[in-house]
Amino acid sequence: QVQLVESGGGLVQAGGSLKLSCAASGRTFSSYAAGWFRQAPGKERDFVAAITWNGKSTDYADSVKGRFTISRDNAENTVNLQMNMLKPEETAVYYCAAEFGIIPAIPSADDFGTWGQGPQVTVAS
Repeated sequence: QVQLVESGGGLVQAGGSLKLSCAASGRTFSSYAAGWFRQAPGKERDFVAAITWNGKSTDYADSVKGRFTISRDNAENTVNLQMNMLKPEETAVYYCAAEFGIIPAIPSADDFGTWGQGPQVTVAS
């Protein structure tokens, strides 16, 4: 089992950039797929991006393709989400998630069993 701790949330102007980081504890993190989800008030937790255990394959929600980049460093046990050209409607709590082994190409929140605490990202118009 791993534990996840996110950092990097905050306030940014529309069109700006923000980088979220997720630090994992546990020696087996390199065997876990990882992803990022976000949840706005009163809405469901939506998929943003995912990456396989070895970092060779990534998937993105259509709404963030070309603007967001997920990456990982298994030597450092970290997963990052670089977010560019942010929009006010992307204001939400962003969650890092991990799951041992293989996940579907476009996963749902139910496909992940381990979650971080979720930093707030606010995009001001």
